[in-house]
Amino acid sequence: MKICIFGAGAIGGYMGAKLAQAGAEVGLVARGPHLAAMRANGLTLIEEGERSNVAVQVSDDPGELGVQDYVIVTLKAHSVPPVVPAMAPLIGPDTTIVSGVNGVPWWYFHKLGGPLEGTRLKSVDPGDAQWTGFGPDRVLGCVVYPAAEVSEPGVIHHIEGNRFSLGEPDGSRSERATRLSQTLQAAGLKAPVRPRLRDEIWVKLWGNLAFNPLSALTHATLDVLCTDPGTRLVARNMMLEAQEIAEKLGVRFPIDVDRRIEGAAAVGAHRTSMLQDLLAGRPMEIDALVGSVQELGRLTETPTPAIDTVLALVTLRARTASLYAD
Repeated sequence: MKICIFGAGAIGGYMGAKLAQAGAEVGLVARGPHLAAMRANGLTLIEEGERSNVAVQVSDDPGELGVQDYVIVTLKAHSVPPVVPAMAPLIGPDTTIVSGVNGVPWWYFHKLGGPLEGTRLKSVDPGDAQWTGFGPDRVLGCVVYPAAEVSEPGVIHHIEGNRFSLGEPDGSRSERATRLSQTLQAAGLKAPVRPRLRDEIWVKLWGNLAFNPLSALTHATLDVLCTDPGTRLVARNMMLEAQEIAEKLGVRFPIDVDRRIEGAAAVGAHRTSMLQDLLAGRPMEIDALVGSVQELGRLTETPTPAIDTVLALVTLRARTASLYAD
């Protein structure tokens, strides 16, 4: 089985290191100083205080890696559509694309059924780049839970979590999902195959939708956002709007909104990914995490006043920092 991880940053690098340690045939696509460091010294993984060096096949040219059985995409959502053509050498007739990207996935309405079946989301897949470039029948969904960071080029520091939930768009337990699950589990990762992956997508998105943009606007950490009465109320209102949208789409939430907020507060003084990106001068995942929910609100005829307000503010914040392109 040949596996390519496209976007071997923190999460992709962590997964790639674990797979390589287990003897899987895995190739990593990366760029810049991180790529150069891995080429020169291998990939270093720091996990539970232990430091290990892993020899990995790494390239910035997908053509060097050839056709794969699985291509696991771990880029930021806005980075995927522009690179779809570059991924063509990795894709053969039986290649599965594993979408390990935050936010509402581009394939969301594939095999969902109902009146919105086949709907394409402009906010996450402008120009239908992924829908037409990959084809929705290739996709296997993935919800990513680990926290990791690139502490220096070529070095991945695993912070917590090791679960990558997998799921077919139609909820079936397919052979391709089972094979990948078994391979990830053999590498010491949790990889359950879920019949209702969209439920997990929404539970994760629930917090990202609210706390990411609010942190970018306020520079506050999670514990502060969840306990300050004003920001907690704004986040709660955004989450309730999202819950109404999701439930119209058939999603079941296993916890209520206040328990979800308390869970975020328990993480402590954590800077969200959107705040980290803003401070580092990197584009933020505004469309995938917030704009997509607004788009779904329009599709389901659900008012989203809190989401609309925060989206307008964080979009302007990004524009003023030259980190958002229309």
